[in-house]
Amino acid sequence: MKVKNHIVLMADIIKSRKSVQKRLMEDFIRITECINKTNSKQLLSPLTITLGDEFQGVVKSVFDACTVIFTLEEEIIRQQVDFKLRYVLAEGTIDTPINPEIAYGMLGEGLSKARKALQESKNEPSRFHIELLNSSKSQALNNSFLIYQALINSWNVKKDYELIIAFLKVGGYKQVAEKLGKTRSQIWKREKSLKINEYIAIKEIIHYIGN
Repeated sequence: MKVKNHIVLMADIIKSRKSVQKRLMEDFIRITECINKTNSKQLLSPLTITLGDEFQGVVKSVFDACTVIFTLEEEIIRQQVDFKLRYVLAEGTIDTPINPEIAYGMLGEGLSKARKALQESKNEPSRFHIELLNSSKSQALNNSFLIYQALINSWNVKKDYELIIAFLKVGGYKQVAEKLGKTRSQIWKREKSLKINEYIAIKEIIHYIGN
């Protein structure tokens, strides 16, 4: 019988001990529940908070895992929560039955690999760590996520919140200009300075690699 490998997604809150715990946990729970609803079709087992500031889940594919990560990152921006997540995507076996209701009590190489990678990545600058059986694919995704992270880090979300959200939700500068009541010239310049087209492009590249 052929052993089936699964895609495990884990994440933790960066520097959570320095944050106000009650507010942080409320935000973390709300974001996680939101993703479990909006991305239920991508999840074999839902994102489940395990150690207070960490979650784990089982995703149908690498492509779907990338979609979940993108949705998480954009939802964090949309809800203006004050934390960032460190992600690990690992491929491996799961020995116990996959629970479609909660990602808890499962055992296997995939989960052990993800847990180890999450611990080892705590002192690394990248927030995205991919460990697939195909090492070339892993490297390509890790490099691409570095670019994705740099683009997000370049945004001043507090200053440009309304504009960033409009671009993520509405699309091109013409539609955003109409929605915000600004001139097309103004919004075109901001689209360039925020590197919105580059952001969309790197998401498409990551999806292409992960497919």
